[in-house]
Amino acid sequence: MLKRLNSVRYAFIRSHFYGMFLTVLILMSVLLGLYVLREPSWLSQGAIFFFVGLFIVVSGLVSIYVGFQSSGGIKENLDGMTTMIRALAQGSYTAKIYLNTDDEFEHIAEELNELAGKLQSQVKSLQRMADEKSEFAKTAHKAATIEERQRLARDLHDAVSQQLFALTMMAQATERLFDQDPERAKAQLGEITTMSLQAQTEMRALLLHLRPVHLSGESLHEGIRTLIHELKEKCQIEFSVELDDTIDLSDGAEEHLFRIVQEALSNILRHAEASDVHISLKGMSDQVFLHIRDNGKGFHVNQDKKTSYGLKTMQERTDEIGGTFALRSKPGEGTYIDIRIPIQEAVVDE
Repeated sequence: MLKRLNSVRYAFIRSHFYGMFLTVLILMSVLLGLYVLREPSWLSQGAIFFFVGLFIVVSGLVSIYVGFQSSGGIKENLDGMTTMIRALAQGSYTAKIYLNTDDEFEHIAEELNELAGKLQSQVKSLQRMADEKSEFAKTAHKAATIEERQRLARDLHDAVSQQLFALTMMAQATERLFDQDPERAKAQLGEITTMSLQAQTEMRALLLHLRPVHLSGESLHEGIRTLIHELKEKCQIEFSVELDDTIDLSDGAEEHLFRIVQEALSNILRHAEASDVHISLKGMSDQVFLHIRDNGKGFHVNQDKKTSYGLKTMQERTDEIGGTFALRSKPGEGTYIDIRIPIQEAVVDE
């Protein structure tokens, strides 16, 4: 009820009543002044109150009628503009409003129509950009797939393929030496065993890269546990894992961290010759800490970091999600990787 009394129509009626009230005050002041100063015979106290009362009644009725009539057009124009704004809010940008009032309302209606046209153009632009982005994403995915295949092909050629060729040559030579020099043949068999184990480790590292980049609906800690479980079944490395299940990161950040863990484990399998690997993922305050260490042979960071594709990839992925990447290693002392990722607070729409 109070909301209805605050409408435009009742505001017009109230404004007429305010005018009537001021008119009554002025009229009473004039009549009382005449009565006091001149005291005409026709002007008595009863006549004054009768005239003023009659004026109030007639003016009140006229104010109500005129208020309703004069506010009808304004209310109709406002209702039309309200309907137009509601349509725009609901995404109907083709809606239009036309007023033939030749006043401010017509100007506002023209501005609303122009706004609707601009919103419609922006929606078309956004949809076109979304289509272009989708096509770009497909192209980028194809390019990334080709690049990854080329890298795997190079790795297979440079490492596994050459090792298998060497194994074949040594096996043929050992077969010829078996009857002539058994001791030498036995030593070569040991070398063949070592090389085959190295080739097997190299192949496992390459297969690790063939895992899906995406977590496929799993959380980060679930994906890491699954990855470690698979590696435990295939290699003789002891894994110790500490994962915080309560960490809440964006999907993009989780994908990057998962890929970083993959890359780190691949490097460990291929180069570290480690027997123990520790992975820790913890959330503290407004940051996530990822720590990976191994007890492998280590390397000179300043020399090997510049030429390591895997380390460069981990650094780039960390930078993409606003984190910091720290690497420590020395020959004979293993390798330590520390990554810090800031946790972005969710934006709540009001």
